[in-house]
Formats: sequence, structure tokens, C-alpha cells
Amino acid sequence: MKIVTFGCRMNSFESAVMARLGSDIPDNVIVVNTCAVTGEAERQCRQTIRKLKRENPTATLVVVGCAAQLNPEKYAEMPEVDRVLGNHEKLNQEILHSMKKQAVGDIEQSFDLPIVQDFEGRNRAFLQIQQGCDHKCTFCVVRFARGHNKGLPPDQVIEQAKEFAKAGFQEIVLTGADVASYPDGLVYMTKRILDEVPEIKRLRYGSLDPAALKDDFVDLVKNYPQVMPHFHLSIQAGDNLVLKRMGRRHSREDVIELCQKIRAVRPEAVFGADFITGFPTETDAQFQNTLKLVKEAGLTHLHVFPYSERPGTPAAKMTQIPVPERKKRAAELRTLGEKMHDDLLQKMVGQIRNVLVESDGMGWTENYLHVILGKKYTAGEIVSIKIKGVKDNALVG
Repeated sequence: MKIVTFGCRMNSFESAVMARLGSDIPDNVIVVNTCAVTGEAERQCRQTIRKLKRENPTATLVVVGCAAQLNPEKYAEMPEVDRVLGNHEKLNQEILHSMKKQAVGDIEQSFDLPIVQDFEGRNRAFLQIQQGCDHKCTFCVVRFARGHNKGLPPDQVIEQAKEFAKAGFQEIVLTGADVASYPDGLVYMTKRILDEVPEIKRLRYGSLDPAALKDDFVDLVKNYPQVMPHFHLSIQAGDNLVLKRMGRRHSREDVIELCQKIRAVRPEAVFGADFITGFPTETDAQFQNTLKLVKEAGLTHLHVFPYSERPGTPAAKMTQIPVPERKKRAAELRTLGEKMHDDLLQKMVGQIRNVLVESDGMGWTENYLHVILGKKYTAGEIVSIKIKGVKDNALVG
């Protein structure tokens, strides 16, 4: 079985789960694990499905994931598609092996995942501890595709972390649709992992909701050096009125204060962010506030998306910004993000950094900067590297 993965780290983790559950499924079965976060993401999924069928006319194509969960009939009607499975069903071994044409059920079923140890050559392990979302952002369909907030039981999280450590992983990434809202508490769960599994030397998070990060999180970052000083925040906009219309629970001031507090206890910390440009009703002046926020908060790892209408969401009924303007603003924000990132890279030259070595001769610093390694190291080990320069948007060590 071959798997093509779109979207977030959750999908990457779940693809690894499917690879384990379907290890005995023949290679002529191709699974497309879809994303539905934007209309463009869905378009790319459909385009890939058609391309895969052209290149593999005798293959069995199975479409799974968020887009399949939201619009099963739409994908079942594509002539290239043989089977459609929802987000719960794709992780059910019996259903994955069956020949059922369509299996998309209630996404609110229990959250239970097998342990996996193969992450396509990566030397970081992804541990999905949370699923779903209880918030009501006006642009988002995640809660329809992933259900309500639910977490992997803490003891099961610890079991998985121990298995990763036993397999030799020194770094794990905690993921989820809304990982900061892990039901038993993200700070509590992080402390348990690092206290009970000391073999884990580095821990990161997927995208974090700044509204859920309080002073106890700052204390965690201060007292646990294993928490890596890179935090990717789901910000979306830098104007308070736009944030309110988005249904977000934080203000621009909250973001700036959070970054300041974390930098006060970990000066080397860097921050990334998700942004949407051209949200309905966003004026140019409001977009300028987003540009200002990037500078004021010192954000250096940006994921930028032009706003994309999602059917059935409140934002789709608001006054829309022309698509060319959305894309223009996205390009301007990306350009600023690239400059902020390049400035950060230049500041690293001459410094000594601890780097987790990947199998491709590259590596990652603690603050999530890509390093081109000048000599061969063993994949999976953490080595001290002197940064000599910058090349191709990466550090040279």
C-alpha cells in the first residue's frame, strides 16, 4: 500500500498509523489522505487523485481523511476513486482491509490509536494526543471533520512515549487539531512525559492556540529545557476587529505579551504563526496591523493562506474580499515573513547549536532552523554544530 499525505502533522501521524495497519496491503492500492482546511487544499487533493489514476490506471484508489469526511459523496462520484473512508474508519484495520466502497461514519467515536514507530525516514516521532475542537472559528470546518475535543488517555500517551524512547527517538512532537486544549491539560501531560520518560531529550508541539497558553505554560518552558524554544501559534490575523469576526479568543496584545513572557524565560525562543489574508471585511488598514504584529512579536516562521470560503461557515456569508486582493496580501505577508526568517538565520552565524541529525544529511536546531551539515553524522543523534553561514534558506554547519 502506498500513501500520499496532504495537510497537517496529524495527517502525517495518521498516515504512519495506516501504514502499520495496512502493511500487508498490496502496492497497487494507493491511499490519498486528504486535507480540507482550504478550498485550494481540496483542489490539490482532487488534482493529485486524477494524476495518480492516469499514472497508475490499474491501481485501487482509496480517498480518506478530512475532505472525505466532509464530502464523501463528492469523492465517491469521481471516476478515479474506488473507495472513500472517513477519519475514524481510515484508522480501523478491518475497514482498511475491507472492499467496502464507502465507509464514513460518526466522527465522535472514541479516540484510540495504535503505537507507530515509522515516520518516513524522520528521526522525530509524532505523537497525536488530541483530536477535534470545541471552538467555533467562523472560517473553520475542523470540528465538522474531526469532531469535538477529545484526548488520548494520559497513561496511553506515556506508553507511546516510552515506546518511542525504546525505539531510539530523542525528539517527539505532540500534535492534535487543538493540542493546547488537550482535555487533561497540556502542561500536565508535558510534565508527565518529560518526568517519566527521561530518554526523551527534546519535545515540540504542533500549532498552539495562544488563547489557551497561560502562565503555567510559561513556567513549563522556563523549568523544562527539553521543551524546544520554537512555538507555532495559530494567530490568523493582527487586527482585533478581524480576530473578533473570525471568532478567535485572543487579541493582538495577547500574542505580543505571550511572546514577551516566553522570551523573558527563554531568550533564544522563536515563534511561527498561521495567518489568513483577505478575511471577509478586512480593510487594507486592518491588514497593515497584521504586518505590524509580525514585526512587533518577532514572528519568523509564517504559514500564510489567502482566505478560502468553506461552505456552511458563518464567514462564507460575510462580505467577501476579491480573490486577487487576498492573494496579493498573502504574497506581501510571505515576503515579510521571509525577511524576518532570513534576518534570524543571519544572526545564527558564528553560534554553536545543538542539531538533531536527519537521514538526508540535514538537521534541526532547537529553535527549528534547518541546518546543512558539512560532514556525515549518524541519523537520530544530537550533535553540537558551529554555524558557518546561510545557504538556500538554511544554515550551514
